[in-house]
Amino acid sequence: MQVALDWTKGLNFRGKGMSSGFSVDVDADSSVGGTEEGLRPMELMALGLGACTGMDVISILQKKRQDVKALQVKVTTQAAKEHPKVWTHVLIEFIITGNDVDAAAVERAIQLSSEKYCPAQNMIKMAVQIDTDYEIIPL
Repeated sequence: MQVALDWTKGLNFRGKGMSSGFSVDVDADSSVGGTEEGLRPMELMALGLGACTGMDVISILQKKRQDVKALQVKVTTQAAKEHPKVWTHVLIEFIITGNDVDAAAVERAIQLSSEKYCPAQNMIKMAVQIDTDYEIIPL
């Protein structure tokens, strides 16, 4: 995998995935010299983590023939107060909406993502504790 970032102004960069061709603006908060015209770098990491595990979970639930109508993944991080302000804790919450969604199937999908399939989660958990939770909203 390769990405490239081109500096545009201030602390703003345009990042591009070389294999996908998609781009995203990355910037910093104005309090540190950014122009607030893009996602923060750590937001991108959290988005990547959430997308990685979310893709696993929905794929597994579909294979288990669960009638999922919506899935939201929320990633909440806590960071150290001192630089480099690394994450000290991560919570990944899955909100699943559907008909007769089996809790055991959800738990297994989350476990498989966490332990086997999601490279982002498996890499990040080497450095910080990741907890997961879920809620099933019946239709």
